[in-house]
Amino acid sequence: MSLTNEQVVEFAKKNPISVGCGVLIVALLATAYFRADLPGEAETELEQKSSEAARLAANLKNAAHLKEHFDAVSAAQKQIESRLIQPKQLTTNSQYFYKLESETGVKLLDQGQTALTAAQRKDIKGNYLPTVFTLSVQGDYSQVLTFLRRLENGSHYCRVLTAQCSNSSAERGGQLTLALNLELLGFP
Repeated sequence: MSLTNEQVVEFAKKNPISVGCGVLIVALLATAYFRADLPGEAETELEQKSSEAARLAANLKNAAHLKEHFDAVSAAQKQIESRLIQPKQLTTNSQYFYKLESETGVKLLDQGQTALTAAQRKDIKGNYLPTVFTLSVQGDYSQVLTFLRRLENGSHYCRVLTAQCSNSSAERGGQLTLALNLELLGFP
């Protein structure tokens, strides 16, 4: 049984509500089928926008005192750089130890600066290089201890790598000899 166009039009005229509902159902089903994946995409987009909004909100919150933080970091950097040595300035570096010698009363027996090898320079992480010094001082117990404290809390960043202390006389309270291997932090 085949329907002609005239019969279809006549059926639609006789049953307009049924035909309208049928067309509406077909249109709604087609729309639902073609838009089924949109909620997943919209949800992904919402998550991206939410994370971007949270990042921007955090930036705004953290930027409130940005100028003060920048000034504090700049001041700290200037303070750090004022405590660094120049490894190539051997005389100035030696004067630091001679000054400590005169302030603490110890006798500086030996002092030397060792250059880093290329392999050691490559292994260093960060913007600053340690400069290795070897020195020996002699004095009584309090003088040697004061010398170590001045190194530790001095005008340059210091790290003692090795220390060897020996008594140069058999009597108690005699002179001590302290041999140090240390690093002072410096510019590259």
